[in-house]
Amino acid sequence: MTVQLQGCAAPTAHDGAAPVVRHERGQHEVFCGLTGIVWLHRKIQDAFFLVVGSRTCAHLIQSAAGVMIFAEPRFGTAIMEEKDLAGLTDANDELDRIVAQLIARRPDIKLLFLVGSCPSEVIKLDLSRAALRLSKRFMPQVRVLSYTGSGLETTFTQGEDACLASLVPELPASTSTETSLLVVGSLADVVEDQFIRIFDALGIKSVQFLPPRNSTSLPSVGPNTKFLLAQPFLADTARELENRGATRLAAPFPLGVEGTTAWLRAAADAFGVDAALFDKVTQPARSRAERALENFRQDLAGRRIFFFPDSQLEIPLARFLSRELSMQLVEVGTPYLHREHLAEELKLLPAGVAITEGQDVDLQLDRCRAARPDLAVCGLGLANPLEAEGMTTKWAIELVFTPIQGYDQASDLAELFARPLVRRAKLVA
Repeated sequence: MTVQLQGCAAPTAHDGAAPVVRHERGQHEVFCGLTGIVWLHRKIQDAFFLVVGSRTCAHLIQSAAGVMIFAEPRFGTAIMEEKDLAGLTDANDELDRIVAQLIARRPDIKLLFLVGSCPSEVIKLDLSRAALRLSKRFMPQVRVLSYTGSGLETTFTQGEDACLASLVPELPASTSTETSLLVVGSLADVVEDQFIRIFDALGIKSVQFLPPRNSTSLPSVGPNTKFLLAQPFLADTARELENRGATRLAAPFPLGVEGTTAWLRAAADAFGVDAALFDKVTQPARSRAERALENFRQDLAGRRIFFFPDSQLEIPLARFLSRELSMQLVEVGTPYLHREHLAEELKLLPAGVAITEGQDVDLQLDRCRAARPDLAVCGLGLANPLEAEGMTTKWAIELVFTPIQGYDQASDLAELFARPLVRRAKLVA
């Protein structure tokens, strides 16, 4: 085993028929959960992510991150060689050696994640036991945790879910009798700062974020904790928090003006914020965002869009595009449909919209080709073939790498969808 270090008004439910959900199982096209390391290592600034996998895993992470050779990033791959896979060496001894070398080289590391991959799972390497063993050895200098980023049966955003779920048991128990708010899901620092200012203006002072910017500042959790999900793909993390006594606040997700307002209102209602104060605090940002969206409505209104399942962001994105930019939803595919967490979103979708949970990629490609939408949102593996057939596509993974939550990012989100259509128009002209 060798190590490679790499460089609006409140939303109302529609009165029509409920969305039509189709379930598909077959060949599917997604990245694996290792991709989540790309944004998680930037968020938790004193953590290191050590993938236990193959050279393919190392190439995937490096390509996804675009890391320069001169960089000293906080992720790497303990590459499993043929002798590891054949059982000719003790993989646990090799892993212990690699971790000791890494910690000696990088004394700034305070939290080390051992990240499982398809190869490590195939040979049944128990990284949870390895993490316990290594944590005992290196605490209090370094805490060692583990989670799986394997893409065998998951989609790529579930890597963040697995990572945050592994952190929840480590959160200190809250001893305060006052109610606190926990925002769950990785957000860009600039977005987090914007939400902190809004919560502070609303009088909600006790606000924490998971993941934190530093592992030494883990948020506390307990029966007086109420949490808002900032991302729709955190089912395991939410369940772990509820097991710790925390209560989830039901809300749409903070995408677009409408979603952000409803998301903030859920917190405001839970903390008894006066409606007049809420409107006073949020109205300037709402008005500014609504004006900014007008710049993109002429490019997007009436355009037909088709979502392939990829990130689990598809349903909130569809709600934003249909309600705030007047796009027509041909089909909304999503890898998994958590009906409880997405209940507020489903109420806001157009009546009778077709939703596909799961994927049979050949059947879905046939439907997309027959529909000939103005824009198809899909993974990289499908984008180039569809572009070659004359369709306009949007890379779904860019929607995860880009700050899109909150009022000030609403126009950036709209531009991500308008840009490929504008580019296509220029090419045709």
